[in-house]
Amino acid sequence: MVSDNIKLTPQNAPHRALYHALGLTEEEIARPLVGIVSSYNEIVPGHMNIDKIVDAVKLGVAMAGGTPIVFPAIAVCDGIAMGHVGMKYSLVTRDLIADSTEAMALAHGFDALVMVPNCDKNVPGLLMAAARLNLPTVFVSGGPMLAGHVDGCKTSFSSISEAVGEFNAGKITEEKLKEYELKTCPSCGSCSGMYTANSMNCLTEVLGMGLRGNGTIPAVYSARIELAKHAGMAVMDMIKRDIRPRDIMTGEAFENALTVDMALGCSTNSMLHLPAIAHECGIEIDLDIANSISEKTPNLCHLAPAGRTYVEDLDEAGGVYAIMHELNRKGLLNTGCMTVTGKTVGENIANTPNLDPEVIRPIENPYSETGGIAVLKGNLAPEGSVVKRSAVLPEMLRHEGPARVFECEEDAQAAINAGKINPGDVVVIRYEGPKGGPGMREMLNPTSAIMGMGLGSSVALITDGRFSGATRGACIGHVSPEAASGGPIGIVQEGDIISIDIPGNKLELKIDGEEYNRRMSEFVPKVKPLSGYLKRYAALVSSGAKGAVLN
Repeated sequence: MVSDNIKLTPQNAPHRALYHALGLTEEEIARPLVGIVSSYNEIVPGHMNIDKIVDAVKLGVAMAGGTPIVFPAIAVCDGIAMGHVGMKYSLVTRDLIADSTEAMALAHGFDALVMVPNCDKNVPGLLMAAARLNLPTVFVSGGPMLAGHVDGCKTSFSSISEAVGEFNAGKITEEKLKEYELKTCPSCGSCSGMYTANSMNCLTEVLGMGLRGNGTIPAVYSARIELAKHAGMAVMDMIKRDIRPRDIMTGEAFENALTVDMALGCSTNSMLHLPAIAHECGIEIDLDIANSISEKTPNLCHLAPAGRTYVEDLDEAGGVYAIMHELNRKGLLNTGCMTVTGKTVGENIANTPNLDPEVIRPIENPYSETGGIAVLKGNLAPEGSVVKRSAVLPEMLRHEGPARVFECEEDAQAAINAGKINPGDVVVIRYEGPKGGPGMREMLNPTSAIMGMGLGSSVALITDGRFSGATRGACIGHVSPEAASGGPIGIVQEGDIISIDIPGNKLELKIDGEEYNRRMSEFVPKVKPLSGYLKRYAALVSSGAKGAVLN
């Protein structure tokens, strides 16, 4: 065991003295030391229950013969950070989380880890750390929030975001807006739709790094506590079997994750995080693979914001394993991949039928024959851009319109709120990419305002930033190269015609080649004055098309 190097010999007496200072007994010191990485805090609703999850994990580890020791990981609430400078600090925490977890685990010689994340960058950050460290590791999240209820209908975070747009358009009263505010987020947990946090927790199951139910058992259910205990037991079994993250997160496992991503209709942010996690495993994912997988993968779920079902409904329908069972009926999964259970994917999903065909469509009756995410390329996005196709209205799958160009999110938001965006427009928000933002802010406020004002069937949004998992509509993000790196989104002028063809995977600026070349040759990207961590991040971060990894 790794910890034997710092606790066995007479020369390790100083180390043991410090273990005793922690109150550890001789018996505890002799056992495998299991780090429990807790992202508990009191500012993120998805993390406020994690202290209970951590206590259950500790009990599971101890029951199976290990010594659990807790250390922290930070987490940002994207919803609270949304729409102001705070959102610049969301994506950047993914690397802080990975780096700090690596430092803590190696500095203290842990034999194994149990990661207890929940919200958006916390899950991929800890998956990146798990890949780097390659110690036996199991994930168990804090779980999803229950849906809210307004006027007899279920609601989620996107509901309150869009209600603001309805209020600004005079469609609802201030009293109704207040009702949404009080009833939309009724419990702790990651917001109840198929947003980024729930997407990544579900994909952790698919990758094989979490036990069944990790992505879907609601945060407030006692079954979540039982799951945490089993996670603690599972990591001890992994130590005995010497099963490690890179045995699990193989190229085939990432293909499975992309396949389920398409079937489930995950957040477009998965197209940032999966490549970044794979990169830590020594595996490179080209965005082009997303379209090739999408072409053969049917979309089986329309969870909020794409539809009217929620993660709690997916759990009742059989969860992620039921989706995988449906996909495997057509041989779309690599079933030989190892998982944290010590069994293969095929063994795990063998008896996991779809319990509700209204929530998980049978594979013979999908919402569409192609997957929920599409990668678009063209002269406006030579390296690619990403759209959640399953959340786009049919009439907006193909669209041409005049560009309305904004240099930042705030300017676009002000124009939308002032009623200056017209049906048919294509809103372009640039200098919000990984380097140019910096931090690649999510654009939930502008997109929600567009939907709430009734323009979702006629207005598209394009950005080198990204969109929240709560976003729906013809919203195309991750445009690469970004404006700050000299990308063509930087040469778009007010009134230029932009053509969007989602079925054809095309995003084009409709100007002639000579004019395009002239503008590109004369283009000098704007440079923002920066300081602190954002300055270091902007200097190191790669393109969104490559997962915004740090070079």
